[in-house]
Amino acid sequence: MSNVGETMALAVCSDKNMGSGITIWDPKTGETLLHIPTCASPSYGLISLRNEFLVASQTRKEGSVGGGSMFVWSLSKPQSPLRSYPLEPIGPLASTKDGAYLAGGAHSGNIHLWEVGSGKLLKLWSGHHKPIKFILFSWDDSFLITGSADGMICVWSMISLLDVELVGSAQPILYCLMEHKSSLTGLITMSGYSMSMIISSSLDGSLKFWDLMSGMIRGTQGHVEGITEIVLHPTEQFLFSGTVDGKIFASRLEFGLDNCITIKESQLFASTGHKGAITALAFSQMDLVSASEDCTVCIWDIDSQRIIQKLDHKKGRITNLVAVPRSSLLISTSNRKRVLKQFDKYPQPANLSTSTIPLFPSSRPLGENPNLVGFTSAGSLNQQIFDMKTEGTSAAIQMKVDTRLQSRMWASRMTKQVMEMNNHLQSKLLDMMQTRLFPKKRKDQRDRVARTREKHPLSFH
Repeated sequence: MSNVGETMALAVCSDKNMGSGITIWDPKTGETLLHIPTCASPSYGLISLRNEFLVASQTRKEGSVGGGSMFVWSLSKPQSPLRSYPLEPIGPLASTKDGAYLAGGAHSGNIHLWEVGSGKLLKLWSGHHKPIKFILFSWDDSFLITGSADGMICVWSMISLLDVELVGSAQPILYCLMEHKSSLTGLITMSGYSMSMIISSSLDGSLKFWDLMSGMIRGTQGHVEGITEIVLHPTEQFLFSGTVDGKIFASRLEFGLDNCITIKESQLFASTGHKGAITALAFSQMDLVSASEDCTVCIWDIDSQRIIQKLDHKKGRITNLVAVPRSSLLISTSNRKRVLKQFDKYPQPANLSTSTIPLFPSSRPLGENPNLVGFTSAGSLNQQIFDMKTEGTSAAIQMKVDTRLQSRMWASRMTKQVMEMNNHLQSKLLDMMQTRLFPKKRKDQRDRVARTREKHPLSFH
C-alpha cells in the first residue's frame, strides 16, 4: 500500500528468467525510469524495504539442486546487488514497517526470520506441510501471518519468535485457520476502526474476514469465479478482487456493531482490461494497478473506472507489483540513460560462495539483546495494557506478552545471581566449619606455607 499524496513509481518483475530483471515505470506516463537486470522472482517475492531497497527472492530453475538466493538493490544508486544464499529457495517475503526484520516462506513449508541490521538468521522452523504462498506482518508488526497452498493460515506472535529461550524446529503458534477448500490466492491485514482483521481469498471463490485476535470468522463472501488476487484500498473501505478470467470486482466494506464485516456493495469494476487471469493487484497513490497473464499492466482511475495507462511487459507475465516513492530513485531525466548503462556494466561476482549477506543500517539503535528493544518499566506497561484493553487492539495482548517475557528474563537473571551468591556463601561456610572442626590441622598448614615462603621468597622482574 502506498503513501497517499506522494509521487510513486511502479516496480514490476516476472518469474520467467533471470534476464528479464526488474522494470521501474512511471505509472502516469508509462516511461521506463529504471531497469535492473538479473532478477526472476516468484509471486510476492519482491518487496520494498524501508522505501530504500528492493529485496527479491529468486526463482530456482527446474532441475537445479541446492539452496536458494535473494538479491538486494539500493534504490538510490546503481550497483551490483548484494546477495544472500539461504539453505533453501525462498518464495514470498515480508518485512516489518521499520525494516528491522525480514521473513521468508519456503516451498518446503519452512519459515525463515532474519534480523536485517546484522543479516543474522534468527529462526528457522517448520510452519506448514505445504508450500508457503503468503507471508506478512500484521499492521502493527505484532504478529507474523503465513498461508500455504492447502488453504491453511497460521498466526505467530513476534515476541515469542524473538524469545532467545525458545530454540528448536517447533515454535509456539497462536492458532491455525483452515476454512478454505482450495489454495490461498490472497492474504492481507487491516487495522479496522475497532479491531484487527485478516482478509483471505482462495481459488474456491471465497473471501473470508477473520478476527486477528481470536481467529473467528467475522464475514464471508462467495464469487462464481475463482479469485486470484486481492488488494485493499488505502482508505480500507473497499476491497478489489481479481479473477481467473481477468475480471476485477470492487466490494464496499462495512463494520458492524457486533465486530462483523459485511459486504455492503459488490460490483463488477472491470471486465475488458485483461485477456488472462489477474496475477497482481496494487495501488499507486489512489490509482488501482492490475497485471495479468496476458503480460499487460493497466492503471485505473477508480472514480471513472477507466484505464488511464496501459503498459506491455514483453518479458513475461508479471508476478510482482510494488509501488515505491519516486523520490527514492534520485534519478533525473538527464542522467537516466547513463545510469542504465552503469547497471548493465556491473560485473557479477566471480565466486558466489564469498558473496556477502545483505547488511543494512538499523533504523533504530539496538542493544546487545534485540529482544529488549522498546521495553519500559513493568508498571508503565501494565498501565498501557489497561488503557488499550478498552480499545480492543492487538497491541494490548502483545504488550501483555512483552511484560511476561520481560518478567521471565528478569527472574532468570535474578536466579543466576542468587545461585552465584549461594555458591559463594557455601564455600565460605565450609571454610569456617573446617577451621572450627580441625583447628590444629589448619595451623600446621599455615606454618608450612610460611616456611616455604621464607625459603623461596617471591621476586618480580
